[in-house]
Amino acid sequence: MDTDSCGCGFPRRLRMARRADFNRAMHQGVHGVDARLTMWLSANGLTHPRLGLVVGRKHGNAPQRNRIKRLLREAFRLAQHKLPAGYDVVCAPRVGGEFDLSGCRESLLCLAARLAKAAERIRPT
Repeated sequence: MDTDSCGCGFPRRLRMARRADFNRAMHQGVHGVDARLTMWLSANGLTHPRLGLVVGRKHGNAPQRNRIKRLLREAFRLAQHKLPAGYDVVCAPRVGGEFDLSGCRESLLCLAARLAKAAERIRPT
């Protein structure tokens, strides 16, 4: 299978890595939940979205947590051009949720769109 079928990669510029970025998104951004994910969304001042993942030990051992992170990263990679630009997206999977690629992608797109509208209402740009 071609890993870059949509011309979308996942370079470093699309990842959140600093603790300060996570803290800002989680404390100052808007948040929402669905059956699979809890998501925080915060403006980042860039022209593209960035992804941050928070997967705790409640989701199982390391291989199980890594699988969830791989699925969420791939869902983000495939949907990055449909996500609202200029936001940091922090995703935390919900315990007991079903995690498959299509479901993760659907949750990511729906929650991000809903939260972007809420963020615009709170802080119009």
